[in-house]
Amino acid sequence: MKKLVLTLVSAAMIIGISSFTVIKKKAPVTLAVTTEKSRIDWIGSKAGDFHTGTFALKSGSVQVDNGKLTGGSFVIDLANLKVTDGAGDRLAGHLKGADFFDVAKFAEATYTINKVNYTNDTNCEIDGTLSLKGASIPVKFNANIRSASEKGFFGQAYFSVDRTTLGVLYKGPSNDVQLAIHLFAK
Repeated sequence: MKKLVLTLVSAAMIIGISSFTVIKKKAPVTLAVTTEKSRIDWIGSKAGDFHTGTFALKSGSVQVDNGKLTGGSFVIDLANLKVTDGAGDRLAGHLKGADFFDVAKFAEATYTINKVNYTNDTNCEIDGTLSLKGASIPVKFNANIRSASEKGFFGQAYFSVDRTTLGVLYKGPSNDVQLAIHLFAK
């Protein structure tokens, strides 16, 4: 009987001690944005038609924790914007001017992720700050996270933004610009 009581007391002590053992949580992983693969596509309207183009990313990083995006930031290369329709260099020069992005003064923009709220396993709302033309503007959008692990990240977002909130005040037929973000990191 003493052996049984001693065994039970020993087992209880081991269980009690092990229940207070601290389990170390893995720290979030920071991944570098793959700039040669990542980009932002845009569509802007004109009277009776539209223009298309892209912005490249210069740098950036994202933080991933347990298969979820948790933060990050990236630098957008405004000075090297590309127009992908027939308007080409003429429109690119206009967009780089003071009426639009004023790249002589502001060659870059930065987007910083402040909060990520997942609505299911692969979709989330990203709340962040866009710094553009000397101002910081809150920009929130929905994103689809295709993969997020310590090995790599791929996420996409499709949304529109009112360009006047970004300080782009050129008079045109519409203030909305359609954006498609394709972000890769490893």
